[in-house]
Amino acid sequence: MTADSRDSRATTIGFGAILLWTLLALFTAASGGVPPFQLASITFLIGGALGCARFLVRPDLARALRQPIPVWLLGVGGLFGYHALYFTALRLAPPAEAGLINYLWPLLIVLFSAWLPGAKGLRLGHVAGALMGLAGVGILFAGRDIGFGTDALPGYAASLAAAFVWAGYSVLSARVGTVPTEAVAGFCLATGLLSLVCHLVFETSVWPQEASAWASIVLLGLGPVGAAFYLWDIGCKRGDVRLLGVAAYAAPVLSTLILVATGYAPARPALALSCLLIVAGALFAVRASRTA
Repeated sequence: MTADSRDSRATTIGFGAILLWTLLALFTAASGGVPPFQLASITFLIGGALGCARFLVRPDLARALRQPIPVWLLGVGGLFGYHALYFTALRLAPPAEAGLINYLWPLLIVLFSAWLPGAKGLRLGHVAGALMGLAGVGILFAGRDIGFGTDALPGYAASLAAAFVWAGYSVLSARVGTVPTEAVAGFCLATGLLSLVCHLVFETSVWPQEASAWASIVLLGLGPVGAAFYLWDIGCKRGDVRLLGVAAYAAPVLSTLILVATGYAPARPALALSCLLIVAGALFAVRASRTA
């Protein structure tokens, strides 16, 4: 198998993570009133256990957990930081708007990847793409009262911060490509434990009362907050992170459509226009990367 075919296969595997993430907002919204850190703790422990299950068959793979402290800081910092912010955003802001702001992370990945080894810096097309993405976010707020007294403003800020955290984690992961994907299981377990500590300190436990809410939490842990991380790690480390960045813009479109179809968000022209601008911005940035 050639290097190009291996890269293509890894990139395709990364696409699987993007498909799973289209369900993240839906399952989170359907999980009921579970506080964000409690929800992160449960789902990350499920996701970590999913990865550790392989160690039962191949005990030698557990050696992947022996990583330098900087690698653990990157893995746990990226996973814990991003999801704590994202779950908080979905609790404090409307799911569709918070999700679309958060989906600036693919564009940020494209921009940040310009400084990866072998890249040739930032071009005008990257800047144009970034401005189009920002315009798409700005349209979400058009005609609304979004002063600093607005209740949803903290949710929007948390969503934007999450975008920067995830983009940084993804691009830096590409720089530590020798770290086995099995190490992600340890990152998930550590993130689950940190989330549990934060829950016990800052929150009051709220347990779902309906079977559908419990099902949503389990599905979160197995898919968007579980298997997706392992797939994404393979894609970022061995595939084309720029292609993954632009492909990730299918996620906000599909995610928003799912929210509208299930009644968690209204169908508004602003949402569609925002999606179109953000996707167009990503395409501009990727084209600039390929011609650099």
